[in-house]
Amino acid sequence: YSFVYIHGQARFMHIRVINPNTTHAMTETIGEAAKAVAAPGTRITASQPDSGPVSIESHFDEAVSALGVVEEVRAGEREGTDAYIIACFGDPGLYAARELTRAPVIGIAEAAFHVASLISTRFSVVTTLPRTLIIAEHLLDNYGFRHSCRRLRAADIPVLDLEENPDIALERIIDECLKAKREDNIGAIVLGCGGMADLTPQISDAVGLPVVEGVTAAVKLAEAVVGLGLGTSKFGDLAFPGSKRFTGRFAEYSDLAHG
Repeated sequence: YSFVYIHGQARFMHIRVINPNTTHAMTETIGEAAKAVAAPGTRITASQPDSGPVSIESHFDEAVSALGVVEEVRAGEREGTDAYIIACFGDPGLYAARELTRAPVIGIAEAAFHVASLISTRFSVVTTLPRTLIIAEHLLDNYGFRHSCRRLRAADIPVLDLEENPDIALERIIDECLKAKREDNIGAIVLGCGGMADLTPQISDAVGLPVVEGVTAAVKLAEAVVGLGLGTSKFGDLAFPGSKRFTGRFAEYSDLAHG
């Protein structure tokens, strides 16, 4: 069981899994995958912004969705959430979200890279569209995992195909994973999209390699970090935002500073 101790009192851990896009079916898929691996007693809340892109497949999509992530964290803070997961492989708004809370905030790409590096010395990433490969490449550099990744691969499917044409999408993902196994000299595969959260067992069985999916990896890392009594440092660049005035439609962000 996963407990949090507040002033000596134990309660069950609450993790908010944020789907940064606005496709409800994908939020449900992500939430169910998170619940399937959560420890007994861990409460999983799967949420999504009210406004934003229906899928995230570009830098522009990420920029717009980051505001939705911020809003979901602000809502979670009012509920006393113990950890947050950003369930998009671009990890949009990750550092901004960390500034707003003392709770751990974990991006699924970051989580998947860490876990894959613990079970293999080399891995490949299989994601959706070719244009997102560059975004994943930037993340590998930012997180320090470029040396561990042998190759970035795209199954060439739109993100929404994971919900609207699941059989075709799964076939293409498995095909690309099999190519990675044959050609990349790797020990594991990282799935590069939150919408793949429920596909790990089928892909792993078909490919015969360890398959790491970021939503489920992030849930277990979040439980571990909270269980260690750790949270986001409020020293340095992840301190709460300084008090200042915002104007126009962002006026509500004025004076977000916390003690």
